[in-house]
Amino acid sequence: MSKFMAIRQFAVLFALVMVWGGNPCRGSGAQTAQQPYSKGKIVDLLKGEVSPRRVAELVRERGIDFQITPEVERELRRAGADDSLLATLRKLAPKPPEKPAEIVVLTSPGAEVYMDGQFMGRASPQGQLLVAHPTPGNHTLRVSLAGKRDFEQQVKVTAEETSNVQAALVDIEMPKPVVGTVVENPKDRLKYAWIPPGTFTMGCSPGDRECSPEENPPHQVTITKSFWMGQTEVTVGAYKRFAGGTGRQLPPEPSSEGRLLNPGWSNEAMPIVGVTWDEAQAYCRWAGGRLPTEAEWEYAARAGSTTSRYGDLDEIAWSADNSGSQRLDSTGIWNQDQAHYRSRLNENGNGMHAVGQKRANGFGLYDMLGNVWEWVNDVYNERYYKSGPTQDPAGPAVGTRRALRGGAWNIVPSSVRVSFRYKNPPATRYNGQGFRCGGEVFGP
Repeated sequence: MSKFMAIRQFAVLFALVMVWGGNPCRGSGAQTAQQPYSKGKIVDLLKGEVSPRRVAELVRERGIDFQITPEVERELRRAGADDSLLATLRKLAPKPPEKPAEIVVLTSPGAEVYMDGQFMGRASPQGQLLVAHPTPGNHTLRVSLAGKRDFEQQVKVTAEETSNVQAALVDIEMPKPVVGTVVENPKDRLKYAWIPPGTFTMGCSPGDRECSPEENPPHQVTITKSFWMGQTEVTVGAYKRFAGGTGRQLPPEPSSEGRLLNPGWSNEAMPIVGVTWDEAQAYCRWAGGRLPTEAEWEYAARAGSTTSRYGDLDEIAWSADNSGSQRLDSTGIWNQDQAHYRSRLNENGNGMHAVGQKRANGFGLYDMLGNVWEWVNDVYNERYYKSGPTQDPAGPAVGTRRALRGGAWNIVPSSVRVSFRYKNPPATRYNGQGFRCGGEVFGP
């Protein structure tokens, strides 16, 4: 045997040894436990003059880990593969990965898309949103945008297919607004009352002896445009829809000296409390509106009344006197022992109540006084009434605190008046602090 032939046979034997994992004496059981052949290994075998037939035997034992594309087939033929080996490789090739299912939603720019109640995202400025990798099967698709009627449709998702959904949104047909017009907002599912433009006296009411300096001087203010106002404070149920749709968390459960006021947020008819000013503003934007200005709030709360309250306090508001199991003289308790005031309320079971149980004011608004304080848009300044504009005042330009209005379940009656002003840093969380939305929720 020539030296060349000996070297050639050694090379073939070496290739087989490498293919078999370095031990030519191993049985087929040991071979099948090894990794499938790569394209490069098979090319090396064929170039090492292992016959296509032998290669076919080997790959039947261990399989392959690559696809037989036209380009791969040409490379294998150049290395020496025949039709029989290629047929074997095609049978053993792993299946190509499935193309994921997709839903393309075509709708209004900025519309929010939900699938089975889960928020999927907002439509692009071009009015499109891709929902990638939905599970094959039937799903409920809902598309929502403030001022538009929700689009809802059952969509069947099939593996490896792209489904295009035309989700045309139509305007809500608004009745011609008059005083007393109330419309449900499809976004947060709360009711909003139409408030007409008008002029009123803002600040301390005539004959009111409880007014503090920041409620003075009384001054005439004109609200030049109509607006919508939440008929009630924002409820737990509505805030849960907001949190679910935007990925936000609920605020901590409200408590009073360790006593939970709404355990697990289970009573969804109660007002949401413990929200910061920024969270309240974010909710209102999501709902299509905004926090009302301080002037809008007082104008809407008075509803044409010039007195300090728009009715008898017990009939229209939950205060520290009547929000517990027994009626209290909260003013007397406060005057006698301020240090234990909260404990006395806690012992009596005082707390917030479900919205809308007291009598509404002349604009059809509930709980404008009592139950929970309401954030408004304005920066707070105790001297603003002396220098603010007389038309559509929007509050001071700068400041570290935001205004709240209306009083709450744990407040003495003297502070539960339409002109009373309160303030907190915007990041404050407090168990008697909520909000309601207003503005152009349904357009002007």
